[in-house]
Amino acid sequence: MLTLNMGNQLHSGRWLLLAMLWLLHGALLLGVESAWAHPLLLTHFGLFLLWQPLWRGERRVGRGAFAFIALAAAAAMFWLNWWTVAFWLTGLFGLVGARVFVFRDRWTRLLYLSVMAYLLAVLLLWVVPNLFAAQSTIEAGRILTWYVLPLLLLAMTVLPVYKELTESNQTVDFIYSLMLFMLLTLVVLGSLAFMTLGRLDYLDALLRTLFLIGFILLAFGVLWNPRFGFSGLQVMFSRYLLNVGTPFESWLAQLTEAVQREPDAADYLRRAVALLADFPWLSGLSWQSPDGTGQLGQFSRHAAVVQEGGLRLTLYAKQSLNPTLLLHIHLLVQLIGYFYQAKQREQSLRDITRLQAVYETGSRLTHDLKNMLQSLLSLTAIAQSREARAQQLLQRQLPLLTQRIEMTLLKLQQPHIESETPQLALNAWWDTLRLRNQYQVIDWREPDSLTNKNIPAALFDCIIDNLIDNVLRKRQSDPNVTISVEIQPEPVRLTVCDSGDSIPENIAANLLRGVVVSENGLGIGLYQAARWAEQLGYRLTLLSNRAGNVCFELRDSNGMKERRNLNL
Repeated sequence: MLTLNMGNQLHSGRWLLLAMLWLLHGALLLGVESAWAHPLLLTHFGLFLLWQPLWRGERRVGRGAFAFIALAAAAAMFWLNWWTVAFWLTGLFGLVGARVFVFRDRWTRLLYLSVMAYLLAVLLLWVVPNLFAAQSTIEAGRILTWYVLPLLLLAMTVLPVYKELTESNQTVDFIYSLMLFMLLTLVVLGSLAFMTLGRLDYLDALLRTLFLIGFILLAFGVLWNPRFGFSGLQVMFSRYLLNVGTPFESWLAQLTEAVQREPDAADYLRRAVALLADFPWLSGLSWQSPDGTGQLGQFSRHAAVVQEGGLRLTLYAKQSLNPTLLLHIHLLVQLIGYFYQAKQREQSLRDITRLQAVYETGSRLTHDLKNMLQSLLSLTAIAQSREARAQQLLQRQLPLLTQRIEMTLLKLQQPHIESETPQLALNAWWDTLRLRNQYQVIDWREPDSLTNKNIPAALFDCIIDNLIDNVLRKRQSDPNVTISVEIQPEPVRLTVCDSGDSIPENIAANLLRGVVVSENGLGIGLYQAARWAEQLGYRLTLLSNRAGNVCFELRDSNGMKERRNLNL
């Protein structure tokens, strides 16, 4: 078993390549008929196995691979001729040419370009003339082989090439290698065709072949990009590469349809995996995800594991997977994984929305219950008094309180359904508010006459009770705090002001926009009230935030818009 650690020896790959070329050059100088050509080429083949970039040198050669290598070497040595050498040089040219643009160091690129030039020269000017028995070219090629090409090998020996990473050394573009191999094979066979059919000399046939191939490559270059309304071969070639067993566009359409139809992430994943299992080159697959595990089809020894976020897919193929299929597998699994993560985020957002709805409903109901308890406390105080108007006030307030309790119970039973807010005349609501808070020191401000325009009484009660309760909390620390409540009918505008301390800036910035944290709990009730007001066409704002003048305003936003339109 031979192993090679390419990362431990400086420039090991370069020296193996140069030694391999020197041995090849020696065998070509002696000729395939020489007895020394066989051991030289066999040693050359052994160095190639150590240098070759297709498999890592650290890998151990198994018995099957060793038997194949030994059989191929024995067959090549037994049928050694100029055709075998020409085929070997053509494949070596394609393998080296596919690695030129892998390296970033310009000197390393120059080394591999020099190797390509050497292989091309020795093939076209020495091996092929001996293959076609072109005596005039053989004499010129002999001078080139004996005197010029050794100088090129010496120049490659002294090139200042730096060490490359092992990962880069093992990179080969199979498509480029195959194209170079076929192109050089076309040059050789085209020269043979011109020599046979046109009875031309080898150099003349070679020049005609090179000119014809150059013209064809130029035509392909023009047709590759779109010209004069033609879409170009590049689009067709790319579309062909994206075709894996079934049309890629059709598969994407089915995957998108699954995304749109399946609201649950687990259901979508099962549908997407079922679509992936339809490919004929797959025998089965299995998956592990946060939503569970599963499997489809039959397992095989040709497996590919792809991890995309929390999704892990194992695909089992009917035959060995080539690099192109592996690239497509990663692309398809990435698409499935991205949509699966999007479905998970969508499901998380739905859960957060439900929790937020429950929280908002609970917060609103909590404040409704608090306001009703405060109203009930006020009515209890009124009932205990001996005033003549107490009975009349209780008869007017108790039905409204009963109605608010029924609304709250309905919301508790069906929190996702917003019941209709009862309407009450503005003047009646204002009189009721004043009577309910007659024992509080409040400066009531109203115009000479109030209209009987209907307003959502529950909303107005919720907001005014929250604002008055917040001011009463201020009075606990400062009894001199005053409060004033002003009502305006057209448009409906309710203003509550107090002479207490201003709201801190960090709280005022987010007040009415979100839940804020404060020592006395200020912010949650007002936030819910502001959202409720927006739903009913009103707007609650912090009108003023100065020490001695803190004002909140509830305004009919629909009325303001109508008034602006009339003015325009």
